[in-house]
Amino acid sequence: MLQVWKSFYARSDPAKAYSLLSPALILVTLAMLIPLGLMLSFSFFTQVSFTEIDYSFTVQRYIDFFQKNLLVSLLIKSVKISFIVTFVTLLTAYPVCYYIAFYVKKNKMLWLVLLTLPFWTSYLLRVFSWKIILGTKGVINSSLINAGLLSEPLTFLMYSETAVIITLTHAWAAFALLPLYVSLDKIDFSLIEAARDLGLSRLETFWKITLPLSLPGIIGAILIIFIPTVGDYVTPALLGGTDGRMLSNMIQAYFGKVNNLPLGAASATIMLITVAIVTMIVSYTTKKLTQRIS
Repeated sequence: MLQVWKSFYARSDPAKAYSLLSPALILVTLAMLIPLGLMLSFSFFTQVSFTEIDYSFTVQRYIDFFQKNLLVSLLIKSVKISFIVTFVTLLTAYPVCYYIAFYVKKNKMLWLVLLTLPFWTSYLLRVFSWKIILGTKGVINSSLINAGLLSEPLTFLMYSETAVIITLTHAWAAFALLPLYVSLDKIDFSLIEAARDLGLSRLETFWKITLPLSLPGIIGAILIIFIPTVGDYVTPALLGGTDGRMLSNMIQAYFGKVNNLPLGAASATIMLITVAIVTMIVSYTTKKLTQRIS
């Protein structure tokens, strides 16, 4: 039997591939699929008391979610904040990557290292740094008051959606820089020169050549930023206040202080489904745009 397996393994490329992937597959199964399965199963149970759970199958928790206006509004707000963070991050990161890819001739890696250097520190430290910057007695308000431009501090900068968006944009900027730079750096510059020689302006060249060819990096950055920011709860908890709360904060409360595991599991499942739908829409759009370009 062992000889048969060795012969099959020697001749079969899929067997070699699966054997190489098996450690990663085992890790993914233990660390992700099993917890997701447990969470999904808990979403069909009922919290009878603070410590007792009724394990009878029911979909009432999903009905409860959509009957609670607060949870639905937090889901919509979470998606909205993530879209804004993704858009602002792309809007700020794309010009930087464009400059490095086409105008920096030497030490490009040094530029990338310097851009990502602030992200070598802890995520919590960066969040607390923004808390100091955006606070009523922070750097921005103190500077504006000392300059005589304000008589009172700006209150919307802290414990609001604005604070959450600014902090998340900064926190995930590095994850947008790398895929954008790679896609732009792979563009053959001779195509851009040919477009300019044929009479296209800089804007037309960018719109018809550079932007379409960098589309894979843009889509990758969108997915990398949007998926985790929807479920971020640290930044809204520290900087969001009541106005900047997201659905993840309620999910954390259901699994923590409220101790309503089934409703928390149902809320998390609905969030995952929402993210999956958005991801499929983006993937479908990418496929169509790629076919149109080709």
